[in-house]
Amino acid sequence: MVAGDGFAAGHTRERDGSSWRIGTQAEVAWIAGHTTPGLTISSAIPPVFECYATILVAEDDTERIEQERAALSLLTARSGDQAWWLGYLDTGTEDLVFPDAPMVTLYEGWRYVVIEAGAEQAGSWRENRASSFGALPELIFPADRSWLISRLWDDEWRCLGGPDELIDAFVSDPVVQARAVALGEDATPPGHLAR
Repeated sequence: MVAGDGFAAGHTRERDGSSWRIGTQAEVAWIAGHTTPGLTISSAIPPVFECYATILVAEDDTERIEQERAALSLLTARSGDQAWWLGYLDTGTEDLVFPDAPMVTLYEGWRYVVIEAGAEQAGSWRENRASSFGALPELIFPADRSWLISRLWDDEWRCLGGPDELIDAFVSDPVVQARAVALGEDATPPGHLAR
């Protein structure tokens, strides 16, 4: 069977003694078909969720590591033990985790390696370097699609869509640095520029 992006479904890659399924365009079609370029949250998150937020990415390495751990903890608490899809953006400089894997296309024609894994892999597969986006993948969502977190190429923040209680948890967490946004408003955090 051929997936929507021209590569066969069922591709896997080995890492950490396990075989990991590589996603096809079918896994991200619900995102690709429902985001629109612009400054609103729907440039990164389809308008299918109850609530939305932006999360500033800390510049300081130590703060960013703490922030990523806190975010993963909040997401894990609301996902149970289901699988997550992890999307690594091909910027030419970031670690794709599986650089030889087939890629999917999202947003403005950007290419991602998408892997079915989980919270542990989301926080450990990529090194957290000062020059990088951090350790987290640029795209994360659970198998049931109950939330989506995405960081677009040039943004200094992540976008999040999900249930009301998840967004409330992010906004109230002092480490995460999130703020709620509405669908139609400019999602750019105060003091930052969308590029």
